[in-house]
Amino acid sequence: MKQLKTFVAFLCLLLAGNNFIFAQMTDDLSNYNEPPSRLRGVIEKYGEDYGILNRFYSAQTSPNRRARFKQLNTDWLALLGRQNFEALNPDEQVDYLLFKNYLNHEQRELDRDAKQLEEMSALVPFARTISDLEDSRRRLETIDPAKIAALLNDLSKTIYEMQKGIEAGSIAKPKRTVANRAARTVASLKQTLQRWFAFYNAYDPTFTWWNSEPYKAVDAALQNYQTFILDKLVGIRADDKTTIIGDPIGREALLEELEYEMIPYTPEELIEIANKEFAWCEAEMKKASREMGFGDDWKRALEAVKQKYVEPGKQPELIKKLAYEAIEFVEKNGLVTVPKLARDGWRMEMMSPERQLIAPFFLGGETILVSYPTSGMTHEQKLMSLRGNNPHFSHAVAHHELIPGHHLQGFMTNRYRPYRQTFRTPFWGEGWALYWEFLLWDLNFNKTAEDRVGALFWRMHRCARIIFSLNFHLEKMTPQESVDFLVERVGHERDNALGEVRRSFSGDYGPLYQIAYMIGGLQFYNLHRDLVDSKKMTNRQFHDAILKEGSIPVEMVRAILTKQKLSKDFKPNWRFYQGLPK
Repeated sequence: MKQLKTFVAFLCLLLAGNNFIFAQMTDDLSNYNEPPSRLRGVIEKYGEDYGILNRFYSAQTSPNRRARFKQLNTDWLALLGRQNFEALNPDEQVDYLLFKNYLNHEQRELDRDAKQLEEMSALVPFARTISDLEDSRRRLETIDPAKIAALLNDLSKTIYEMQKGIEAGSIAKPKRTVANRAARTVASLKQTLQRWFAFYNAYDPTFTWWNSEPYKAVDAALQNYQTFILDKLVGIRADDKTTIIGDPIGREALLEELEYEMIPYTPEELIEIANKEFAWCEAEMKKASREMGFGDDWKRALEAVKQKYVEPGKQPELIKKLAYEAIEFVEKNGLVTVPKLARDGWRMEMMSPERQLIAPFFLGGETILVSYPTSGMTHEQKLMSLRGNNPHFSHAVAHHELIPGHHLQGFMTNRYRPYRQTFRTPFWGEGWALYWEFLLWDLNFNKTAEDRVGALFWRMHRCARIIFSLNFHLEKMTPQESVDFLVERVGHERDNALGEVRRSFSGDYGPLYQIAYMIGGLQFYNLHRDLVDSKKMTNRQFHDAILKEGSIPVEMVRAILTKQKLSKDFKPNWRFYQGLPK
């Protein structure tokens, strides 16, 4: 009997313990779960539909591809239009507006692509022939090898005649930017034709017998034509790694992009904001310069800071030290939650010399890529890289790339509302990372005058990005003038300035990407003033909430945090910068 009582007591204790453990698990799990949104499945299904079409229509210039994507977006917009917006909960209303905004932007992008293709159509009249071949292959249509050979034979002649016509002056020379776009398109068409040919070649002996030589002739003609366009119409050699061309989109397209990003300012107003912020940076530079003993000659102070680089081989050790200094600072001051796995799970790699041509400073995320000179660089290149990646410049942005910047962002957005990555925007991504440079400045993270010079250098750089990138797209500033601006006004090393401008206009980033750092940072900074400085939220509550909502336009973050009443026809109206009239 005593043994039975002992067993019952043990069992009760075990069950009580299990209930406690279960309760604890429930509490823990609730921290990981997000409020459900019925639109999540809708958005994810659209992403799958987009993906299969993108893989199927592999010829980028195909009108069939464009028409099919147009129809896809039209169908999903119609689906959204049938929904009762008022019956959605607040999270679903946000997803509705984000999805609608995205689909409308995709439609405009398709129209813009078509317009750009039309602008260069006189230079690539054979594009449809090549895209039709690829579309036919994707549909698995039966081909006639002999007829295909005749088509390829005519195609090589057409390309050759195009080149002769331009040389003779019978075909009008286009703008340099349009010619450069045409050269890139020819390279894309060459790759499309290579994929098409590889599908049949050798697998169909009759096809190979008829088409081996005609294909080689077309492939060579495309290569020669691309080189010709670059040399004669663009004015650069195919292997030129210095000249920057770019492709300005114009004021109307800039306004459309700003509407999509929910930035209710004109390009001219944003340039005015950048100039105001630049003036603030110069005033602060002079203060730091005086503290260093250089009076108001802040460029001498900047030069002194550049000379404090670490010797080759020591940069990874420096970046590690700076990374953990920032992590410990935000944790000690209760600024944001840093999960242990995020704190310990980031990695470091060295950036290749080739990539340093477009990214002369380190890049970040879960892996931080360290830019520093290699033994194969010229003496001048080595010195520029050393000077441009000195400890004080790095102190200001190591946290931008890792924690609380890009690495923490990626860690959280992969775990909370990952479906919203469809709507990712640099105004949230780069804006958040730059915002921390603002906040840490206010919290005296940069204690020495040298560190403040380093921080101000980058802040001026982000102002400069707004000025030169918007003026470029307004066709008021050339790439070379942009490089000179970075060298003369900000104090960049010339090779580093070339890399920055090349990165801005290479076509790998959207036209507003470079303005997103400063403008997105100012949005978060002013939202912090409204919600944290006013004691409505703590720093940790504010920052954790932003990270859990995903990479979306900052105005939508504001709507969520302030519990703003939304309408189906919501339009951005947040004039977040106090220095301009409303």
